[in-house]
Amino acid sequence: MNIDTPDSPRMPLEGLRVVEFTHMVMGPTCGMVLADLGAEVIKVEPIDGDRTRHLLGAGAGFFPMFNRNKKSIAIDLRNPAGLEVAIRLASSADVVAQNFKPGVMAKYGLDYAALSRLNERLIYVNHTGFLPGPYEHRTALDEVVQMMGGLAYMTGRPGDPLRAGSSVNDIMGGMFGAIGAMAALMLRERTGRGQEVDSALFENNVFLVGQHMMQYAVTGRPAAPMPDRISSWAVYDVFSVKDGGQIFLAAVSDAQWQTFCDAMGYADLKADPQYASNNDRVRARRTLLPELRTRLAAHRAEELAAIFEQHGLPFAPILRPEQLFDDPHLNATGGLAELTLPDGERAGQTARTTLLPLRLGGQRPGVRTSPPRLGQHTQELLAGLGYTAEQAAALHAASAVA
Repeated sequence: MNIDTPDSPRMPLEGLRVVEFTHMVMGPTCGMVLADLGAEVIKVEPIDGDRTRHLLGAGAGFFPMFNRNKKSIAIDLRNPAGLEVAIRLASSADVVAQNFKPGVMAKYGLDYAALSRLNERLIYVNHTGFLPGPYEHRTALDEVVQMMGGLAYMTGRPGDPLRAGSSVNDIMGGMFGAIGAMAALMLRERTGRGQEVDSALFENNVFLVGQHMMQYAVTGRPAAPMPDRISSWAVYDVFSVKDGGQIFLAAVSDAQWQTFCDAMGYADLKADPQYASNNDRVRARRTLLPELRTRLAAHRAEELAAIFEQHGLPFAPILRPEQLFDDPHLNATGGLAELTLPDGERAGQTARTTLLPLRLGGQRPGVRTSPPRLGQHTQELLAGLGYTAEQAAALHAASAVA
């Protein structure tokens, strides 16, 4: 991307150094956001590498997805010489991000209390399961907080809680960590001092279900799971149609209802007084929806999509993730970018990845560098910290770095 002006850097966060001690999804997402926005992000990995480099199944995409635009240095923190490298590297940073269990970073002298004595301008971002309180020492996973935080209840059918189909809390928790880091950086411009930032999975999940909590506060009635919810709109559902197709269709205002009836030739429904207003249609949903399902079943999904698009009505095909690689909008607008895979059976081959869902100056922040190979930048970073070639060789020989 190119958003520079004569008086500003090429990227918003260019010139900032971020050192991340992270793994899995939450912490790496924070680093990815900051890296995509131009920061130098250095991923500190164990000598044998981040475990997500070699996960199977649903985790196979974690490392290449969340570690682009970063550098990698491999350090053995249990080796005193390696730990010294890590401390020197972390104290050189503007931002340190971590998502290990409470107490792990303090054990190595890499917590905020220790590092802020070396660099008072340091921003330190903790990604945890829970903010400080009764739950803070529990082990959290995305599933754990979805179950205890109401999201799985809202996603599944009654009596059948179901986790969302993506790592929503891990990803958003990392995003809030990045937001907190950028806010702290702005405050540092005024005070000259850094601070500690905390982002947590459970609290993120509670934020996501806050609309349902507020629904109860406003109406006095608990929110039903989404498949059994009382919809605010009569036409707002997935319809099974001709040839086994499915499509989501909606009409969320009186004007859209009238347009829908006109487009589909449903003059009788448009004239029926029991369907006059949105709230009337919601109250009549038990009879209206079966009637619409019967009528719409005579059409193919593609035919309905064309009608709804022509008349500006909300609709959506039901797609699988792998089908999005061929999505015409994503491909036309540069929503996918190519990178080289660093690990696994397809190491060295290219793949396309999704970008941040925003534009800056009309450009999407893109992939500047592919996800790094393990320790790809160790030598470069050691030299930047003042280690001579002989000292770096000794660190390698002692397996303090790789």
